[in-house]
Amino acid sequence: MIRRFINQLKYVLFLIAISYSYATAYGQDDFYNINTVREIRITFKEHNWDTKLDSLFELGTDDRLLGDVTIDGHPFNNVGIRYKGYSSWSASQIKNPFYIKLDESVKYANYEGFSKLKLSNVTHDPSFIREALSYEIAQKYMPAGRANFANVYVNDTLIGLYTNVEAVDDNFTQLHFNSKGNSFIKGSPVPLVYPYGENANLNYHGLDSSNYVHYYELQSTYGWNDLVHFIDVLNNDTSNLSSVLNVDRTLWMHAFDYSLVNLDSYIGYSQNYYLYKDDNNRFNPILWDLNMSFGSFRNSDAAATNLTIQKIKQLNPLQLLTTASFTPRPLIKNLIANTMYRKMYLAHLRTIINENFKNNEYYTLGKQYQTIIDEYVQSDTNKFYSYSDFLANMDTTTGPLSNQNPGIKDLMVARMAYLDTLPGYNGAPSILQIAYSPISPVKGGEVWITAKTINSNLNLLGFRQKSTDIFVRTPMFDDGNHHDGAAGDGEYGASITITGNTVQFYIYTENDTAGMFYPERAENNYITIQPKINPGDIVINEFTKDWIEIFNNTNETYNVKDLYMADTRTDITQWALPNITIPSKTFLMIGTNQSSTVGSVSSNINIDDNGGELVLAYDDGTIVDSIAYNEMELPKSIGRYPNGIGQFVYMQPTFDKINQIGTTKNTDLLLFPNPTRDVVYIEFKNDGAPYTIEIINTNGQTLINNYYDNDYDNMSVTSKSIDISTFANGIYFIKLLYKDYVLTKKIILF
Repeated sequence: MIRRFINQLKYVLFLIAISYSYATAYGQDDFYNINTVREIRITFKEHNWDTKLDSLFELGTDDRLLGDVTIDGHPFNNVGIRYKGYSSWSASQIKNPFYIKLDESVKYANYEGFSKLKLSNVTHDPSFIREALSYEIAQKYMPAGRANFANVYVNDTLIGLYTNVEAVDDNFTQLHFNSKGNSFIKGSPVPLVYPYGENANLNYHGLDSSNYVHYYELQSTYGWNDLVHFIDVLNNDTSNLSSVLNVDRTLWMHAFDYSLVNLDSYIGYSQNYYLYKDDNNRFNPILWDLNMSFGSFRNSDAAATNLTIQKIKQLNPLQLLTTASFTPRPLIKNLIANTMYRKMYLAHLRTIINENFKNNEYYTLGKQYQTIIDEYVQSDTNKFYSYSDFLANMDTTTGPLSNQNPGIKDLMVARMAYLDTLPGYNGAPSILQIAYSPISPVKGGEVWITAKTINSNLNLLGFRQKSTDIFVRTPMFDDGNHHDGAAGDGEYGASITITGNTVQFYIYTENDTAGMFYPERAENNYITIQPKINPGDIVINEFTKDWIEIFNNTNETYNVKDLYMADTRTDITQWALPNITIPSKTFLMIGTNQSSTVGSVSSNINIDDNGGELVLAYDDGTIVDSIAYNEMELPKSIGRYPNGIGQFVYMQPTFDKINQIGTTKNTDLLLFPNPTRDVVYIEFKNDGAPYTIEIINTNGQTLINNYYDNDYDNMSVTSKSIDISTFANGIYFIKLLYKDYVLTKKIILF
């Protein structure tokens, strides 16, 4: 009995973990919305809270001061708070950067899925928008945090306007790498040697991991041996580098840093980045701390020091190939020494410039951000620059000669002009058209991919058959034997045998001068070929009279535009699903003919009270999913339990959510969910007689005693919901007194 209870509890905890991960993913769309300025209020009991936080920072400890935090009116008690940063912190200033852990005292405590808040005090940026704008640009090309703004109060006193930056933590890696807990390293030297320090430059210091502990900070429970092995290969075995490093993502990071002149990074002082080892055993670099991008920081140990604003406008992204660095930079130098990687790197840099700066998008966004925060900047009496500097710095240089901050537009206009003159930046081949056939391939079949190019001498097809796999590159041929037309006509072809649920691919082409990707954001973006959907991949998950829930069971995103739904097999193409994608493990809600306003799309499908069927199919008659159902039992739905894979049962409706434990049409006494967190549903057979529900704790104390009469509505089953969210965690007994019998069952609340 105890073992069965433990197994049930484990399963419910598993479902809650899934729900939490969904909440985290969806929270990403809300909490860091750039159009919303958050209000964060911190309350300390200590009057000398600032002195205590300064002391913790100076000691270099991870200890935190406990306080209460309210985020947009939502309270959190006993959270952990400390200062963060390096050059942005000072004991002599009021406005210091905060690191807040909502789950310091209460496990799993979070706001919209986020348990860590990183608040930057905007100390090096008169424009106030460098960090938020930089993260917005970076997200187009690699996994990167999000950022918006927050007005911060301490003990009801306004401290000022902060940049609110998404933490790089387990939630981040789960979202972007579909894993967490792997080796996770931060390039964060202690102490930072300034200038001419090795810092976290990934230079090789032998196989003893103790030689690296002062340069890197472990974010996972293990990882030193993985890091040392990676550094060894990076420095001493570069021919195998792609087996331990996501090379393309690294090239994107360097291209980003040189495009935006973000020198407070690996390319400058070898810090402010993370390395996460994915499930393919490759380390992935992750950007961090972009508050001094756009030339706000102008020192470097790489190949040039004491950089002026004029010099950073013409900072050479290939400088490490021709100029000796004061300290090694193997993570960039050993990559761009490879001719093809160098052309790929410059292609990425060109894409960032074209897609964000030559089209003036950065300026439009920057002005929009400043409009959003204007009134908050004016109210920030602790800001480090004047309001007039805030207004001017988007365009022009501000500040005293000893500490000038370049105007973002002034910097980038000059930077674009310089890069246009850089050898290898321009002169890439052209890609005119890409095609594949057949349009709707099947698993196990072959698909041919062709590309028409001009002025190329190398064409590669990069592809993978699962979104978590590594892209494999294979040559494309212009020999007339690869579905490529005539030999030598500039059309190249290659084939793939489909083994997975999807094929994702891109084209890379180069000549002696430069390289080009299609799509230009590859490998972060790609073209998707979707084979026919197999039964069990997309399923009918739950339905009521008013709506039908479709669920994507797979780890891939599926487009359902070629599928049809019907409420009878005699007209299998009754309703065509729209051209819409369903991300992995999420839902598409379809309104029925009875209630077309419910759901994200409406249909002409009917759900019959007396029973019927639902069919999901292709127009050639291939059935993807179907169900023949008996009569509906209001107010219940019919759905799969477990969600997505189980048999259909009656259940409490869960619109656009993971299905709850199923019920039966008729029952003596059923409690669900069990264990529960806040509400319990009670069901039993009822023919109209009055009844009483009691809830009793383990001490025998009756907490609820509810009598019900005359609530019979000609249904054979009565269903009641009782809110028990105010009860303490533990075991309770629910007693039903009905006619001449008493039924008692146990429920667990946590």
